[in-house]
Amino acid sequence: MHTEQEVLKERLEQIEKRIQAACDRSNRKREEVKIIAVTKYVEADTIGNLLAVGVEDIGENRLQDALPKFEKYGDKGIWHFIGHLQTNKAKEVVGRFAYVHSLDRVSLAQELNKRGEMLNQVVSCFLQINISGEETKFGLSPDDVLAFLQETSNMKHIKIVGLMTMAPVVDNQEEARNVFRGLAEWKERINDRGFPHAEVTELSMGMSSDFEVAIEEGATYIRLGSVLVKPE
Repeated sequence: MHTEQEVLKERLEQIEKRIQAACDRSNRKREEVKIIAVTKYVEADTIGNLLAVGVEDIGENRLQDALPKFEKYGDKGIWHFIGHLQTNKAKEVVGRFAYVHSLDRVSLAQELNKRGEMLNQVVSCFLQINISGEETKFGLSPDDVLAFLQETSNMKHIKIVGLMTMAPVVDNQEEARNVFRGLAEWKERINDRGFPHAEVTELSMGMSSDFEVAIEEGATYIRLGSVLVKPE
């Protein structure tokens, strides 16, 4: 019987090989890609074990589940809030999570900005864009991105450091490629405009089923759940 740490270490080694191969195929450096361990379905102790085997970035989707884990390990890793964030919960996220990956509306930007101002810090955000256009997914419609950036451009306590998207669940990850490519194109488009609060360097895209294609299309953060932390 292997300990959980041993299992995680072994899985991480397998994932590393796949990341390296995807980087090689796309002429990228391995250090350009970071793994966010998606820990929404695991206990706090698993987070401890992930940190012990070298994972630094922890991603949580639901605030009520995340807070007890954060109490235990919040000072150990880099915490990312990656789920849909209700405006009234923003106050719980600012000051705890290093990054918010799900900024998708002006009201949330206003609240994050307000909370950042109260704590005298700048909140690092990823703009979530619904590239695939699926009704079931959160995120700004591509048509609304520039207007959103214009409307939030005077906010001094949020900084848009990246873009995030979710691809449709498909059997063949090649089918997700256009979604990832579309997000990468938005990165260029936004940076060309020179918004004061948006210097986009990061792309949060790719999950357990499609992270290799995401890397080939420029992902800097991949969000890995089941491939890494699925119980045996």
